[in-house]
Amino acid sequence: MTDITDPRPLYREALAWVTALMAEVRPDQLTDPTPCDEFDVATLMGHLVATVDRARVIGEGGDPTTVPLVAIAVDGDRCAAYRIAGERMWAVWSDDALLDVTVTAPWGRVPGRAAIWGYLNETLVHGWDLAAATGQPTETDSALAESALAVARRAIPASPRGGHVPFGAVVEPAEGAGPTERLANWSGRTGIGRPAISA
Repeated sequence: MTDITDPRPLYREALAWVTALMAEVRPDQLTDPTPCDEFDVATLMGHLVATVDRARVIGEGGDPTTVPLVAIAVDGDRCAAYRIAGERMWAVWSDDALLDVTVTAPWGRVPGRAAIWGYLNETLVHGWDLAAATGQPTETDSALAESALAVARRAIPASPRGGHVPFGAVVEPAEGAGPTERLANWSGRTGIGRPAISA
């Protein structure tokens, strides 16, 4: 998919970016809407925690669909829950051999490295959602986002969308859009009201 055969360092970087975003979310923003229509800010943060829990379960050889889509944070501290989920997940995925083991992801049976690429993509797109919803900078490191975008364009078809490809229609990026926004656009995020296009 790219010349990067081990996506774990990129995933770690993406998780660190989202952790920093979560730390800056104000209590009065928790019920605000996000570009992901399913979630307000609080439930988006809970979903991000759940994605890390799912990545851990996948590495353990389990079924990620047994993990709820939204994690409930103890004492409401979603940022702490995200950090703890990451520590538990890395304890599993520190094993290099898992990259080549066939695992069960929500989208099918894939090599471990492909599962990590999938969760890297989800982390960055939902990180963009969270940043946009809470007025924070929406671009992460450009090399990180460009790497994820290159894989997303190969792994997620432009059409059809919906059904087993759970993404909205591709959105035409704005002039000068950064790679994180373009990644979000590829996943169907309209950002500031730009229309979806047929791809």
